[in-house]
Amino acid sequence: MLLADNDLTDLTEQFTRDPSQLIGIPLALAGAVLLSFGAQYQHRGVAKVEARSQNAVTGLNGSQLLSLLKRPSWVAGTLMLGLAIVLQLSALSFSPLILVQPLGAVALVVTAVLNSRVARVTLNRASKIAIGACAGGVALFVVIAWLAGGEKQISDRQLITVLVILAVVLVLAITGFVMMRDRSKAVFYIIAAGSIYGFVATLAKVIINRFQHGNVDGLTVLCLVGLLAATGIGAYFVQNAYSSGPPDLVIAGLTVIDPMVAVAIGIIVLGEAQGASGWAYLGFVVAGAIAVWGVFQLARHHPQVRN
Repeated sequence: MLLADNDLTDLTEQFTRDPSQLIGIPLALAGAVLLSFGAQYQHRGVAKVEARSQNAVTGLNGSQLLSLLKRPSWVAGTLMLGLAIVLQLSALSFSPLILVQPLGAVALVVTAVLNSRVARVTLNRASKIAIGACAGGVALFVVIAWLAGGEKQISDRQLITVLVILAVVLVLAITGFVMMRDRSKAVFYIIAAGSIYGFVATLAKVIINRFQHGNVDGLTVLCLVGLLAATGIGAYFVQNAYSSGPPDLVIAGLTVIDPMVAVAIGIIVLGEAQGASGWAYLGFVVAGAIAVWGVFQLARHHPQVRN
């Protein structure tokens, strides 16, 4: 068993001793709903800019990005996404990962329902199965990660390794975009953005911790530069994903790939699952495969996906 009886008892006692941890539940749910509406409004803004320029197929250019700032729907969506991030970080400050992170899958379900109503598109059976696979797979993945691992202090050497890997990922993503921008589809942008965003939470946590302890040095500044670069480039890929796919597909990809990359960093680079059993690693593979399968099935069968 992945969860022993004494582990379940300890978890129950933890919530009994500190009921304030339950505050994270409504915060995470509110963040998920705002994420859904923010994605819908941003998608609407990108679609309007795309309709006017007829050039989004090769990637959003500078003038199109400036046009987005003039679209009230896109600005409103961006503000909603910003507030969603604040709520999600607040939820994590109150509650453990096991209680909060799986609730992010609610964003996918809400986005799917909202988009089907707004776009007046009925999701087919294959799309519904794919959404279920995405939500269930990522929830199982995060649960196993919490049970099998634990947070550890990040050394300077490990942090440098994370930054080097991030640099490689950014180079690969940009190179792939330049080489395939004429034929890139939503899945490419989603995978690129999700992979990049997987580094953001780790870097943000490190930066906050170092500022809290007064440990601001050159490496901290380098982390801040990496965080800003990852956020900006990731956001650009997300906007391109909105121009070539429906918002529920974009949210599906991000809620699957982002946490998986973050957990992979924790396991491989930071050694947060050194004591995990073989069953836990098998669980990672199975849960990840289910969620990723869901993303590709949704990209294949969604009524609004461009072939």
